[in-house]
Amino acid sequence: MKKAVIQTGSKQYLVKEGDVISVERVKEDKKIEFSPLLVIDGDNVSIGTPVVDKIMVSADVVDADKLAEKVVSVRYKAKKRVHTVRGHRQHVSSIKITKIA
Repeated sequence: MKKAVIQTGSKQYLVKEGDVISVERVKEDKKIEFSPLLVIDGDNVSIGTPVVDKIMVSADVVDADKLAEKVVSVRYKAKKRVHTVRGHRQHVSSIKITKIA
């Protein structure tokens, strides 16, 4: 089974065929191709400098634009009656890895 490390949205993901992962929002609607940084095929490991040549990772966009879980940050100072609560929801896309070839 082939595995690959891809980079999108300044983050790296270890994927294999059939995986569905959530990544930062992508602009494309249907198909995306990534150049892998590393490919693992059984005992063979190909490390790119910076990417592996002649191999592409194909993916389909499953859900284009949704919001992730809310991240809440609290700023609090004891005995001063000061507190601030802020929330943020990141836009994410779900992609399904279809082929590593």
